[in-house]
Amino acid sequence: MASKADSIKLFSFSDAPMRAFHLTWMAFFVCFFAWFACAPLMPVIKGEFGLSMEQIANINIAAVAITIFVRLVIGPLCDRFGPRKAYTGLLLLGSIPVLGVAMSQSYESFLLFRLGIGAVGASFVITQYHTSVMFSPKVVGTANAATAGWGNAGGGAAQALMPLLLGAVTMLGVSQALSWRVALVVPGILMIIMAFVYWNYTQDCPAGNYDDLRKAGTLPEGSGKGGWASFTAACRNHRAWLLFITYGACFGIEIFIHNIAAVYFVDHFDLTLGQAGMAVGGFGLLALFARALGGMLSDRFARNGDLNRRITVLFVMMIGEGLGLLWFANAEGVAYAVIAMLCFGLFTHMACGATYALVPFVAPKALGGVAGIVGAGGNVGAVAAGFLMKGTGDIKQTLMILSVLVLVASICALAARFTLTAAESAPAVSAA
Repeated sequence: MASKADSIKLFSFSDAPMRAFHLTWMAFFVCFFAWFACAPLMPVIKGEFGLSMEQIANINIAAVAITIFVRLVIGPLCDRFGPRKAYTGLLLLGSIPVLGVAMSQSYESFLLFRLGIGAVGASFVITQYHTSVMFSPKVVGTANAATAGWGNAGGGAAQALMPLLLGAVTMLGVSQALSWRVALVVPGILMIIMAFVYWNYTQDCPAGNYDDLRKAGTLPEGSGKGGWASFTAACRNHRAWLLFITYGACFGIEIFIHNIAAVYFVDHFDLTLGQAGMAVGGFGLLALFARALGGMLSDRFARNGDLNRRITVLFVMMIGEGLGLLWFANAEGVAYAVIAMLCFGLFTHMACGATYALVPFVAPKALGGVAGIVGAGGNVGAVAAGFLMKGTGDIKQTLMILSVLVLVASICALAARFTLTAAESAPAVSAA
């Protein structure tokens, strides 16, 4: 039976692990582009629908709320049906609300489609699952972080490119009221194309597709039970829930910033829509290397097999994130705000990478369940941040409170430390 890859051959597409590596981050990029495509256009949409700050908060909450449920179930579905089927299905179904939001005619219909779009955020769990089953413990942290980071850059690309796309359509003579709708059709079409590519050029694991391996009786350990068994096994592991909290404090904050930053820069610093998009786009594009850096540091510090060194890396990254967010919240002047946002964003992305560098070792026989629980934590964090902003009614005050909560959540990373037995056994089982 084909084994997991021990190295990442970045420019290779010849074997199944590397095809999965590249196509997972590409699919993830498209999904995140679609997920955040509305955010940089919100100042325009806000004006057209006459949205209040409370309604914008509701839209931001809707954008991430349903993802909690979908992320919880998508991991076990990967165990049961395989990541190839799961990703293809998510891309096709997710394209429906992405295309639908362009046809919304009121706040209520926009809110409904925005809620549906949130489901595509579950693509992250499939990405992490697919690379986890393709790569060995030697490089799995780097593989997970790199694919997640490059895919996450889709959010930053949306922040930078959607205002430009809106401007390009407007220059063709289309009214602004119609231009933003035309612009939002593009990510929906890209999702449909990506579904076709993923179905035809990936497989579930190095040995093949789960359906074929089940028939042959050679399915790898941890991939056969799926569904409820995987989820319940993950639920019984306290480390899954501790990482649920840490991921909420890093990825949840990342999502929150994507959703509110454009409005914050326009309202607080009087930037134009294009200027705000470029500023916030830098935050998202940090994912091109920062997530991978977090995973690489985790792999490097754990080369002697000590999983608790991965814990230490995560803890340090979260402390940096909390302090950086506090700086961003208190930055005066647009230049200092952008610099602070980039510094805090660097630690945030690295913390996300360090979190998922731990996921394959928590409960290898319930990988899908753990990946789903931890991934859902990110969206719970984003929803909580959205409700916090709704309660305070002020973005700056919300950011200051969140910085303190991130520092408190970093304690959960230390609490997830492995015992000697777990640290010794996890890598061996994960390599099965």
